[in-house]
Amino acid sequence: MSAFPYALQEDDLPRLGLIVLQVDETIEGDFRRLFPAHVARLHVTRVPSGADLTPASIAQMKSALPDAARLLPAPQPLDVVGYACTSGTTLIGADRVRDLVTGAVQTRAVTDPLSAALAQCRSRGVARLGIVSPYIASVAEPIRAAFEAGGIAVPDMLSFGEQIEARVARIAPRSIADAARSLTQRSKLDAVFLSCTNLRTLDILAPLSEELGLPVLSSNQCLAAQMAALAKIVPAPVDAALE
Repeated sequence: MSAFPYALQEDDLPRLGLIVLQVDETIEGDFRRLFPAHVARLHVTRVPSGADLTPASIAQMKSALPDAARLLPAPQPLDVVGYACTSGTTLIGADRVRDLVTGAVQTRAVTDPLSAALAQCRSRGVARLGIVSPYIASVAEPIRAAFEAGGIAVPDMLSFGEQIEARVARIAPRSIADAARSLTQRSKLDAVFLSCTNLRTLDILAPLSEELGLPVLSSNQCLAAQMAALAKIVPAPVDAALE
């Protein structure tokens, strides 16, 4: 049998890599909306993670991160790779995440939800941030400390006290919105951050921000905005999620 002749066609769209926790059911769908096929090529890999998110399971995830990054297709360097775990970045360290990823896959840039959220806060002049977290205190409190170490005061935060990821993905958006409302009612804030890539926040950001009269940010929104900026992409607007 003879080989049928074919032509090669180069693809000049920006190429994004996303490292997602095995148990995360939310961020990949959000990113498919934020980066549709005509805007960028989105390549997703999964990193093993425990059913429960604890400091111990996050430490185990660190050792698996390079192997997950190596599974991203990279015939040429990716424009940017995002590690999609806010609490994981907090406990592993953003610099260490970057080193682990760049040691495993060719990419021009690496970012994460924590670094992206800090950048958003600084660009918006946020001095006092309220945080909504789904997790138990041993996971949630280091996030607060990381923002404060980055120069952003966190006078108040709320947590749902959950550590089972399958339940985190099913926390109703109305409950997340109620938590944000509660924070703004009891504390003077410049913005609210909805922390966790597995929370379903994308559709409540714009209406909640309008209702509260201040920026409402999320892990997924911040990470997507940072990746878009690094890759020089003008993303498709989805309910003003990247504005």
